[in-house]
Amino acid sequence: MTKGKSTEINWLADVEEHNFPAAESYLSLIYAGDRVAEMMTGFRSAPLVQFKAKDIFRASRLSLLGVSNSHVDKDIEKIQKGQGIAPLLLLRDEQHGKVVIADGYHRLCAIFGFDEDAWIHCKII
Repeated sequence: MTKGKSTEINWLADVEEHNFPAAESYLSLIYAGDRVAEMMTGFRSAPLVQFKAKDIFRASRLSLLGVSNSHVDKDIEKIQKGQGIAPLLLLRDEQHGKVVIADGYHRLCAIFGFDEDAWIHCKII
């Protein structure tokens, strides 16, 4: 992987359908079922917005996954081939003062490796 701002990220126009059940599964570990159902409805209707990769990491309080992660590797390869990357699904957890990455953590890690200042397409509720 070559770090630098020369790599363009090609974004899909919207979240892929399989990203919603992935987010729902993850969020079901943290929140009650009725709350998760509301979140999923919110994600489907939320507009696409953008935040810098480094800001999402800071807000999420998560660590950057290493390049040895197979999911990150797959996303790096997609980026290098110019394939479309799905927007992330983010949840504002105001009670804990952070952002929960409901779906897209591996994509975020892959993009961060190219450019920490990259604008990340996402839906946030």
